[in-house]
Amino acid sequence: MGKLKVYADRMSQPSRAILIFCRVNGIDFEEIKVDISKGHHLTPDFTEVNPLQKVPAIVHGNLKLSERYPTELSRRAKINSVMDWHHSNLRNGAVNYVIHTTLAPALGRQLNPKAATEAEKVLLSSLKALEDFWLNGDDGGFLCDNTQPSVADLSMVCELMQLEVLDERDRSRILSPYKKVLQWIENTRTATNPHFEEVHNILYRVKKKFEQQRARTAETGTDPSNKMGGPSKM
Repeated sequence: MGKLKVYADRMSQPSRAILIFCRVNGIDFEEIKVDISKGHHLTPDFTEVNPLQKVPAIVHGNLKLSERYPTELSRRAKINSVMDWHHSNLRNGAVNYVIHTTLAPALGRQLNPKAATEAEKVLLSSLKALEDFWLNGDDGGFLCDNTQPSVADLSMVCELMQLEVLDERDRSRILSPYKKVLQWIENTRTATNPHFEEVHNILYRVKKKFEQQRARTAETGTDPSNKMGGPSKM
């Protein structure tokens, strides 16, 4: 069957989650970089891998990612449930908030305060649900009362890590009221290091770039956002 191949762009939150998941579980795999900013996901070669033209994508015979879920039926059902909730709620709010407050200029788009406000409502509602429901169990440290992170934890923590590119005051305003969420993020980071930090290095570099950009704006009173150059991976 050959080595498992994971097609990923590390600026993609789901890509980071799968890369960390594979490394933590000792899965031997080859990472194949797909640069979304350069349209690699739209090429005929990648379309053969994933006709939906999305990352991450996995190729390894008939292997399915779901085979790495816990074997207990009830626990698998819980993880499937939280993953379904994530894509309609937390991911929707976090992605749109970050784009409309921060990343839009780097994507050749205008910032949209109205869309940001709507996205923030979804994001804050999702964080409250995380705090009060999904993390309100027997305190196993992770989602679904698990004592170790599952693919659901990785998917959602990687989503929230995208908030690193925000202004620090804004990020703190959003996350600081949710103590269980903050502890859960740290639990997941600790349990999956050093892989977690290594996979997120690209995000930390982008964070630093935005910090420098904000510092220049404060010093000069001008907005350098349209001087970042070229399409962005973000």
